[in-house]
Amino acid sequence: MKTLDDWLAHCEQLHPTTIDMGLDRVRAVAQRMALRFDCPVFTVAGTNGKGSTCAMLEAILHQAGFRTGLFTSPHLVRFEERCRIRGENANAADLIAAFARVESARAEISLTYFEFTTLAILSTLARAGLDAVILEVGLGGRLDAVNIIDTDCAIVTSIDIDHAELLGDTREKIGFEKAGILRTGRPAIVSDPVPPQSIIDRATEIGADLWLLGRDFNYSGDKQQWAWAGRGRRYAGLAYPALRGANQLINASGVLAALEAMRQQLPVTAQAVRNGLALVDLPGRFQVVPGQPALVLDVAHNPHSAAALALNLDAMGFYPTTHAVFGAMADKDLAPMLQRMDPLVDRWYFTDLPTPRAASGAALQAAWRAVSQRRDAASAVFPAPLDALHAAAAQAGPADRIVVFGSFYTVGGVLVHGTPRLQAGAPAHDTRG
Repeated sequence: MKTLDDWLAHCEQLHPTTIDMGLDRVRAVAQRMALRFDCPVFTVAGTNGKGSTCAMLEAILHQAGFRTGLFTSPHLVRFEERCRIRGENANAADLIAAFARVESARAEISLTYFEFTTLAILSTLARAGLDAVILEVGLGGRLDAVNIIDTDCAIVTSIDIDHAELLGDTREKIGFEKAGILRTGRPAIVSDPVPPQSIIDRATEIGADLWLLGRDFNYSGDKQQWAWAGRGRRYAGLAYPALRGANQLINASGVLAALEAMRQQLPVTAQAVRNGLALVDLPGRFQVVPGQPALVLDVAHNPHSAAALALNLDAMGFYPTTHAVFGAMADKDLAPMLQRMDPLVDRWYFTDLPTPRAASGAALQAAWRAVSQRRDAASAVFPAPLDALHAAAAQAGPADRIVVFGSFYTVGGVLVHGTPRLQAGAPAHDTRG
């Protein structure tokens, strides 16, 4: 196999099911590879806010002069986005070599796509001479492939019901799965303001060093700035994170608690905190692209994140017409997402997505019609996200806004040629010149 795409195609063919929860197979291959890290590891789990938390942690540590590694998933456009080394996407050659190492080690063991690619990225990071590594859990926590690595600091972000068929249909069941990343005697940062009791119980049971928002750390803010206080440190007069949105102070508070808990191993200055929060960048998380019309990109793909997106859109001010491009997986709880966005959206552009798990654009349109209270709203169906965006841009006036949300495939689909620049009444064009 010559290319990264060849390897990814190979990974998709190996295992009979896409998701096969359990650590036995992936741990056995990791042991054969002698996979281990010689630097502190942060592991981040949660329903929403994982990506933002990882990005802020990476940005601050990078600004403090540490050589950082980050594993995150899924990707928006290119697979290399999943593995970042010293603030840059990994290069394909390093990943190709890592895929070959996994293939050599696994022999008779069947791995899912996520397990195989996770091992390849962990191997790449382990060889990169890093000072700190950040691992984002893909699904759940207890049985997720990244949990073969014993974390030095666990962070659990906001918990909501998602992937109920795999993780359970209550916050308590889901909290138990997320708490699987906690380790005895190690910091366990919980940034959910109302955490499931199952997380607190698990932390107590194993003797983790539990940090709770509101008890061990807290934040306050006004329109201009915000402040944070932890067990032994305070920050005042902080500028808001460069990531926009109502929940980012909660995420940032968890990040600062994690850095405070790890201060002995990874000392970080107040200036590094300020610079990191100012410079952090994460495409597709309430990303506002200026233009006429304005463009908002957000990978809100469950009811909790759709509610946050609706609040953030409300806070943007008045737009004559809001156009929404929406594509999502068929297994998502679609009705509450569509209900929450319904009052804000005047024209819907439902799109098919290039994966068998996706709901069709026509199915999404039917789901919206079943819950919509807007008799004045219009809708149409498109074969791909970029087609839907072109149609929205052609319909939109210069003072309107277009919101692209839902699956990573939806947002990634409009970013495939670069960040679109919109001009009212014309199709979107990319930034490659």
